[in-house]
Amino acid sequence: MSDTAITVVRKIIHIDMDAFYASVEQRDNPDYRGKPIVVGGLPEGRGGVVATASYEARKFGVRSAMPSKKAKQLCPQAIFVRPRFDAYKDASRQIREIFSRYTDLIEPLSLDEAYLDVTEDKLGIGSAIEVATQIKQAIKDELNLTASAGVSINKFVAKIASDINKPDGLKFIGPSSIEAFMEQLPVDKFYGVGRVTADKMKRMGLHTGADLKRLTEDEMQQHFGKVGRFYYRIVRGIDDRPVNPHRETKSLGAEDTFPYDLTTAEEMFPELEKITKTVCDRLERYGLKGRTITLKIKYSDFRQITRNQSFPHPVGDAETIISTAKSLLLATGIDDVRIRLLGISLSNFGEVERPSLIKGDSNQLRLF
Repeated sequence: MSDTAITVVRKIIHIDMDAFYASVEQRDNPDYRGKPIVVGGLPEGRGGVVATASYEARKFGVRSAMPSKKAKQLCPQAIFVRPRFDAYKDASRQIREIFSRYTDLIEPLSLDEAYLDVTEDKLGIGSAIEVATQIKQAIKDELNLTASAGVSINKFVAKIASDINKPDGLKFIGPSSIEAFMEQLPVDKFYGVGRVTADKMKRMGLHTGADLKRLTEDEMQQHFGKVGRFYYRIVRGIDDRPVNPHRETKSLGAEDTFPYDLTTAEEMFPELEKITKTVCDRLERYGLKGRTITLKIKYSDFRQITRNQSFPHPVGDAETIISTAKSLLLATGIDDVRIRLLGISLSNFGEVERPSLIKGDSNQLRLF
């Protein structure tokens, strides 16, 4: 018997919904169809932040994470819509059900994207491109939404591929094409390379994957720390990470950015109570309790702090959460401050029964 190892080439699909929140709003409200829709905070008052924008709004330069006031300036005719997360989660669960027809190896990344390993698909189709095509068509036919798909042999390349032909795109990057594809890719298109790192790379004369390949692994680590080893590998198309349907839940929480700065306890405490209710609803849904409660505060100058308290046993009741959050807030000193955001999260989860999980769902906080 030969000792030669057999290497299995994975078939990985990355599905990314197109302008997901905005598309759900346009689907559910005929008046929004074909119009520039911005989902997120309203531009009035101090203004909020854009969660996502329809493609009609993106033509004007509106982008996610942009201040809503700037979005309004770029696209004065935009229709601003507050998020309806229950509707998005419901659509996500339906999308997840479509995925599960083809594979159980599903790794959700957020409400609107996931990795699928279809090396051995349930229906015996054999072709990852065909599976991706069928999934896209099912989402369109059954949910009246569109998705873009990237297909390759690993997660990193599949994710980049899904962004190439948006919206309603499908891109396959085969094994023989990966290295050449990565060489021509601009560094700011590398998933995991943020703006600051991309700017640093460009200052070093590193503009594309081909430029990055000039550096040795030691040089990559010297310039970029531990993540440099990851960059060294992925620029060569090497990504051995499996699709993991059981990623551990790290934390669960909720936060809110307010239309106007909060300056007194009388204003802050009711907001903490609202946030606590949202957190408790999510804890109950996923059957979780945590040993650590964390309070997040962002001030009007965008300075941000967190404070936390840990318990010897997991907690999840509203009374404990709200009393702890108020105590942590008071301990920071709230005289002469202006607060624009408050958030509460729980972490350090204990082993508790999860009766409310839908059969087949892993304990993801943001179910796909």
